[in-house]
Amino acid sequence: MLKKYLIVFLWSMVPLVELRGAIPIAHGINAADPAFNLLFAYVVIAIGNMIPMPFIFFFARTVLEWGKDKPVIGKFFTFCLEKGEKGGLKLQEKAGKGLYWALLLFVGIPVPGTGAWTGTLAASILDMDFKKSVLAVIGGIALAGTIMGIVSFLGVSAITGIAG
Repeated sequence: MLKKYLIVFLWSMVPLVELRGAIPIAHGINAADPAFNLLFAYVVIAIGNMIPMPFIFFFARTVLEWGKDKPVIGKFFTFCLEKGEKGGLKLQEKAGKGLYWALLLFVGIPVPGTGAWTGTLAASILDMDFKKSVLAVIGGIALAGTIMGIVSFLGVSAITGIAG
């Protein structure tokens, strides 16, 4: 059983997959093994999604700047840097004084290209306060987790209802 929790934990740390992908995986595991505790899995997934945040905030920008002109990794690093800059500028432009609430919603609404990784990178690029950024991203993770939990539950319920 520990292996199953480790799987969703690790998936929640992967960029672009994050919590949005780990929660449906957890629902799939639960559908196959009802002993798999979804509530505990949600906690494990949220923690896994939060662990990279300080590293992204303090080091990602530096690493991306360093690697953007390197031969093999340059294009990818430039893409990541531009994605964070575009997200941050768009966020700042729309939010004004409500920047932290905008960051929470940016992370919390589960659409492609948003999430804890991009939100934290954008906060770093915008030189936002670390503690306030962490609180906004954690709030966004909670919101995204709630949305994805509901969507995943409804999807699994529909599939088992049709197949059952």
